[in-house]
Amino acid sequence: MTHNLRVIIVHNRYQLPGGEDVGVKDEYGVLVRHGHDVRLLEANNDHIHGMMAEAQTALSAVYSRSSKRRMDAFIAEFRPDLVHVHNFFPVLSPSVYYACNESRVPVVQTLHNYRLICPSGILFRDGGVCEQCVSKTFAWPAIVHGCYRKSRIGTATVATMSYAHRVLQTYQKKVQALIALTEFSRKKFVEGGFPASNIVVKPPFVDHDFGAGAGDGQYILFVGRLCEEKGIATLLEAWTKLGTRIRLRIAGSGPLTEYVQARANAIPGVQYLGYQSRPQINQLLQKAYALVFPSLWYEGVPRTILESFAAGTPVIASKVGNMENLIQHERSGIHFRPGDASDLVSRVEWLLDHHREWKSMRHSARREYETQYSAERNYELLIKIYDCVLAGGSLAELCDQPETVSHSV
Repeated sequence: MTHNLRVIIVHNRYQLPGGEDVGVKDEYGVLVRHGHDVRLLEANNDHIHGMMAEAQTALSAVYSRSSKRRMDAFIAEFRPDLVHVHNFFPVLSPSVYYACNESRVPVVQTLHNYRLICPSGILFRDGGVCEQCVSKTFAWPAIVHGCYRKSRIGTATVATMSYAHRVLQTYQKKVQALIALTEFSRKKFVEGGFPASNIVVKPPFVDHDFGAGAGDGQYILFVGRLCEEKGIATLLEAWTKLGTRIRLRIAGSGPLTEYVQARANAIPGVQYLGYQSRPQINQLLQKAYALVFPSLWYEGVPRTILESFAAGTPVIASKVGNMENLIQHERSGIHFRPGDASDLVSRVEWLLDHHREWKSMRHSARREYETQYSAERNYELLIKIYDCVLAGGSLAELCDQPETVSHSV
């Protein structure tokens, strides 16, 4: 194993902080704790306001010369062994790869979302999963529908970025390893034209182990962004029938906040908590009977699910995309048909009526965290990838080793 690496982590923060930003911070922290010299090159979108700023950002998203110069200077000063890119969109752009390539510094890129094969980044449109652009070299259907921020111009920019770098074979020639969060996500990128030999699987993790709870709070918990693709409508419809059996507590905010507030006031047993800090969420998870995750899209690896496992709390999740494999049915949780409120009701009632199975699921969920999603396990996988890249080895061989990939993903 390589020791005392010098690593640059590259990340364009989001205007609304989320799990990806937390994951980058945690990965930085675990590397530092193990003695590596790590530097963080960050950008943010805070300055992008108004039509002129948006237009300038759109032009630079394909290739930003200023970001290239910034990366050049950072490499010259720090002289890293390796650069790990998390998010380059929209400010930094793929130009950071070219700076690394010119300096002969290997690059690892984590694929946190589906942006490179879907301009919206989530493979979701008009209330359901959409894969129209996955196999297309140029994502023209997304432009027609204005999938990126409901803007055809903005979507055209993202589509052009992806098209240009597909034609240039940037990800084959300038990036030594792509990290997918799950095997499901890896397969989607392969379907989208990315070489399977260049993609390895490594899930995210929960850095701080806050311990298993007792699940004695007599409520089921939802934590997440309040938006259509998270299945909020399905969740609230289910609780029009379940409210008399067990309470639902909803933590989060988003575009549907007012809708959720109004529905929570009208449905017995539903309580809207609003935004909650991470420590507050951890406490809620420890006491929850279960976490409910009714998402309609494929998701990546939701941090909330991993935190639920850490708390020993089973997850009731829609059987779609990554959730189908992240949650092992009747072991670490239960599946239900996505968008089907009646099926969700029946699954919750089954869990309430099977206390022995529920207790077993709590132990299995906690075990899942300990073996797959702890900081130490993640560090082992990350260093294996770094070592392989630095040695010029075959990622295909790394993918073939079962211990490098979570069995549940």
